[in-house]
Amino acid sequence: MTILLASPRGFCAGVERAIEIVERALCKFGPPVYVRHEIVHNRYVVEGLEAKGAVFVEDLTEVPEGVPVIFSAHGVPKHVPAEAEARHLFYLDATCPLVSKVHREAERHERLGHQVVLIGHAGHPEVIGTMGQLPEGSILLVESVEDAEVVQVDDPDRLAFITQTTLSVDDTAEMIGILQRRFPNINGPKKEDICYATTNRQQAVKAIAPESEALLVVGAPNSSNSQRLVEVARKLGCDKAMLVQRASSIDWAALEGVSRLGITAGASAPEVLVEEVIAACRERFTVTIREITVTTENVQFKLPKILGEAALSA
Repeated sequence: MTILLASPRGFCAGVERAIEIVERALCKFGPPVYVRHEIVHNRYVVEGLEAKGAVFVEDLTEVPEGVPVIFSAHGVPKHVPAEAEARHLFYLDATCPLVSKVHREAERHERLGHQVVLIGHAGHPEVIGTMGQLPEGSILLVESVEDAEVVQVDDPDRLAFITQTTLSVDDTAEMIGILQRRFPNINGPKKEDICYATTNRQQAVKAIAPESEALLVVGAPNSSNSQRLVEVARKLGCDKAMLVQRASSIDWAALEGVSRLGITAGASAPEVLVEEVIAACRERFTVTIREITVTTENVQFKLPKILGEAALSA
């Protein structure tokens, strides 16, 4: 079997920053440290942090007094930090800076008197957080090309769009094109909202999918960017594109007869899980690896100042 290994893959700078915030908070303050929602969408990562003393909850009402709480990388509605402040909770915000950029765009458009259209997936934590930056009902959600064709706006000349950061690049471009055709004066972001990591991982899948007889995306079912990688591969004709959480969830029967296997990982999946999948392949096949690199990433985000000097234990 030849494994076509996509690069870039796996952790992005926002995910690395969020995980490091939890780890440094545990070192600085000691356990328990509470985290509102999964810090990133990956059970392996979450369980590893739980073993170190992190406690994951879905609501601030589950956070007791006197312990730190961290907001996940996906961002939170404005009422969440307001509630934390009202309760005098010490909190750290691990929202990805590229998600925060979208939040600031939404606020800027509101100040300018623009109605805001958000392209994204209903119910995803990032979308909930972004819609929660403005008063309820201020943002119109568009999930599909069908939505883009029928969405009704108050004033087509006072309109702007923003997007979730982890969408399909191609699908989003199609929806934006429809909005621009229907509303020629719609305002968009100065720099696109889909993040560099999502774009790069989709480009890497596009590079390997046409050659792959099957393709495994290491990631979580609730990870938007991981699900989009599966979709991208299938659109390029790789019908056997599958999401796997780790090696134990691989459907080996589906890989019977496959001699060229593509492998990549979503932005919240650690490299150790990719290595685990490759090791499982080696147990069953004689494996040759070809790494296909479309770009090199060197993005880094700063930590909150209060954690900057917190040493990480070995």
